[in-house]
Amino acid sequence: MFRCVFILIWLTSLPVRAESAADQLTGTGIAEFTAAYQAWDGGRFAAASERLRQASTNASATVTNFYWLGASEFHRMLQLRGNATNTSAADAALESAIAALTAAVKLDENHAECQALLGTLYGMKINGNLLRAAWFGPRVAKHQSGALKTGAGNPRVQYLLGMCQFHTAKKPAAWQEALTTLLGAEKLFEVEAKTAAAPLDPRWGYDSCLTFIGHTYELLGQRKAAGEYFSRALAMHPADHLAREGLKRVLANK
Repeated sequence: MFRCVFILIWLTSLPVRAESAADQLTGTGIAEFTAAYQAWDGGRFAAASERLRQASTNASATVTNFYWLGASEFHRMLQLRGNATNTSAADAALESAIAALTAAVKLDENHAECQALLGTLYGMKINGNLLRAAWFGPRVAKHQSGALKTGAGNPRVQYLLGMCQFHTAKKPAAWQEALTTLLGAEKLFEVEAKTAAAPLDPRWGYDSCLTFIGHTYELLGQRKAAGEYFSRALAMHPADHLAREGLKRVLANK
């Protein structure tokens, strides 16, 4: 009888052990992601994604596992896009991010950051092509709407929306609209920065938001304001090459 009780306890503990292992992998994956983000290191993003992928293939994988895998692959894709020789790898990372985030929203359609990232990724797939715009445009709108439905006060949701507006803007009025969204995201990031983060909470995006504000001011001809934001972004994230290049441009054009 005691043997049967022991076997029963052991069997019921297996899901708990599996969930604990997945949580541990997620935690180490997030730590690796944070280090990769600070150094803007493609190899470390790949390592983070591998740990997070292992966590997301667990039978008890949660929306959190898939979210972090999608976020890691999103940033790995951005890092790879900075190297023109890695276009195929960047495309593969983009598709991997979409797959992970799609799995996440199937588990929780109200996860605002997953929806915002999906809207951004589908927007990147359009890349100025009218045919792709007709195909992917409705998905962009759907996911952005889903993100704003539950995450209008989320800084990463507003930052990603502003970044999409920036990339599609062609005229000063549209640049100003993107700037308004990005400045609103900045205020939300300021509030978030004053609160302590739980181990699995995201905290990425603040510095990149400042960089895009700088870019938008630059397009609007406000070089002083642009330089200030590029400088702030670099102070927060010295590896931000876009901010460094932007600051160099505005200083050269004084």
